[in-house]
Amino acid sequence: MPKVTLIEFNGTDHTIDAETGKSLMMNAIDNGIPGIDADCGGACACGTCHVFVEQKWFDATGESNPLEDSMLSMRPDREEVSRLSCQIEITDAMDGMVVRMPEYQM
Repeated sequence: MPKVTLIEFNGTDHTIDAETGKSLMMNAIDNGIPGIDADCGGACACGTCHVFVEQKWFDATGESNPLEDSMLSMRPDREEVSRLSCQIEITDAMDGMVVRMPEYQM
């Protein structure tokens, strides 16, 4: 299982053993990580699982699809490394990945 670190806006970090094949969002929920609200349950319809992927890991997350891109375009805090964690499928190549959560999700 790859280890992934999620960092809350206040700096609190959580390192989890992430299950491959599941979304980062589901892994965060399964591990009780605060700040991943996932109001739509992973349907890419709300943006409450927004994360900032550290640049060196961004390519490992794959390409965003048009729906995800549309959801992120409505976010005033969107950055170049923004993704919705419901759209990131965990792979072994993500071992050591670090993501940060925006302020509103604390």
